[in-house]
Amino acid sequence: MKGMGNMMKQAQKLQSKMMKMQEELAEKVVDTTSGGGMVKVVANGKQEIVSITIEQEVVDPEDTEMLQDLILAAVNDALDKSREMVSSQMGKLAGGLNIPGLT
Repeated sequence: MKGMGNMMKQAQKLQSKMMKMQEELAEKVVDTTSGGGMVKVVANGKQEIVSITIEQEVVDPEDTEMLQDLILAAVNDALDKSREMVSSQMGKLAGGLNIPGLT
């Protein structure tokens, strides 16, 4: 039974660390650009888009499809980078615990 108590304490510590990490990740951001820097997107660790900046030169009323493609590419890349950041941080947290499925 002593082993079970230690495992419960370890699980509680892990949960507390995970909650703290989630709060920290919400404050961290990643950014990316597309179109040679014409479109910039910033995302946070909660996979939320924080901002989108579009340079005036890329806004062409005759070619909105290109602008849409640039925005879509930058948003998807920012979300991918955000997921990678979260995965990396969670891997560090779970790495030393030897709990199947978390590493």
